[in-house]
Amino acid sequence: MTPERYAKITAVLNRRQPDLTLIADGVHKGRNMAAMMRTCDAVGIPKMYGVLARAGYNPYRGTALGTDKWVEAELHDDLPTPVNALRSKGFQVVSTALTPDARDYREIDYTQPTAVIMGNEKLGISNEARQLTDHFVTIPMVGMVESLNVSVAAAIILNEAQHQRTQAGFYDKRRLTSEEYERLFFRWGHPQVTQFCDRQHLAYPPLRDDGEIDDASAWYAAVKVGTAPRMAADRIAMLDRVQSRLTINE
Repeated sequence: MTPERYAKITAVLNRRQPDLTLIADGVHKGRNMAAMMRTCDAVGIPKMYGVLARAGYNPYRGTALGTDKWVEAELHDDLPTPVNALRSKGFQVVSTALTPDARDYREIDYTQPTAVIMGNEKLGISNEARQLTDHFVTIPMVGMVESLNVSVAAAIILNEAQHQRTQAGFYDKRRLTSEEYERLFFRWGHPQVTQFCDRQHLAYPPLRDDGEIDDASAWYAAVKVGTAPRMAADRIAMLDRVQSRLTINE
């Protein structure tokens, strides 16, 4: 790991906002989901949520969310599961909807723990979302159309949240717990070793102060001896490839 990469990972993790998130409520199109994930990364959201599309089609069916490189994502069959879990942690729930009581999106206090729900492209938010929402918001528009693309709307709202949090100094100090910071640092800094450890259900090895694995060769040898009896040949080959990279880094 170069000093520049170490500094970049550290700088990004130091600005992550664990009490800000986005919930995609039945979003159909993969490109919209991908765009929203990029926005989450841009404003410092470490984790977002996706709920299966109500029409039966979902671009992530058969795909395990949570494998995105910079923003983790959880996929759920229903909306109440992630929303209730977040509300139990003190999150307010903000949804976009064209309702009489909807407020200008800039009037919400996003320095509070906040989950923003974005509905799907055709139907908007679900009835469940309406029942679980604390604040309905709308983006003022003066053109002929009544709504924006869902990923564009998400970007506008989340950038307002970033602006408010910047003004309040939320990006000036680390807000992740030490445990979460260390977990993400390892995953970002050592993706191949992370993949191997996850597949083998192994704890991540400790790191040195410079971000490299502490005594990588010894860890590799201990792991190979301890897991070889239950590893298939392809897994052993993968570990050998990981070890070769660790040797180079040492």
